[in-house]
Amino acid sequence: MNNSVSSTVRLIGAGLRALLVLTVICGVIYPLAVTGIAQALFNDKANGSEIKDKSGQVVGSSLIGQTYNLPKQNPDDAEEAPKPDLKWFQPRPSNGLGSNSVNTQYSLILSGATNRSGDNGAVDGVCTKAAEEGTLCAQVVAAKEAVITDNSTASYQVKPEDVPADAVTSSASGLDPNISPEYAKLQIHRVAEQNKLDVQQVEKLVADHTSGRILGFMGEPRVNVLELNIALKALSKS
Repeated sequence: MNNSVSSTVRLIGAGLRALLVLTVICGVIYPLAVTGIAQALFNDKANGSEIKDKSGQVVGSSLIGQTYNLPKQNPDDAEEAPKPDLKWFQPRPSNGLGSNSVNTQYSLILSGATNRSGDNGAVDGVCTKAAEEGTLCAQVVAAKEAVITDNSTASYQVKPEDVPADAVTSSASGLDPNISPEYAKLQIHRVAEQNKLDVQQVEKLVADHTSGRILGFMGEPRVNVLELNIALKALSKS
């Protein structure tokens, strides 16, 4: 009996010592080591890939998209649809993006995709104006019309065939911070007109903020909208 109790006590003691040691190693030493290495070698990424303006103020993350909308006429009206602030480059459409009309703060609302099929609402396999309201096709058709209307100017007319897919569809997460170079170029004339800038200045801005494929072969060329709009803000004030 005494041997049994003694063995049990030893086992409990060994278990408690193992718990203490593993708690210190896994719960204190390892997290501190990983955090230290991340801060030393990957400081920017470890802190959320923050983007700062010229004053040093954090205005967002390069990993999370933002919208650039005009203030609502009635902030308390949940049904009022936000209208894009056309002086800024616009991101991909998404209800999951945070609001940032002044480019100084950001807030995450939600993340997610529509989970609808590509032909949701299609008529005879084609997305047309006859698509049922609320379907993906209806959203795409409406978004395309808006892109054409918003980005056409007195000297530049957007053609329907020039509208890229990312201009009318959201990403899987709804938080894509990037747009295609084609969509950025489509917005150049409107942005230049709204900000009273030369088209060539804005074209150079887009070219300077276009990133190529990762390692030359992974992904697609892209433009980070937040970084582009920060540069646009600086150019407009210069």
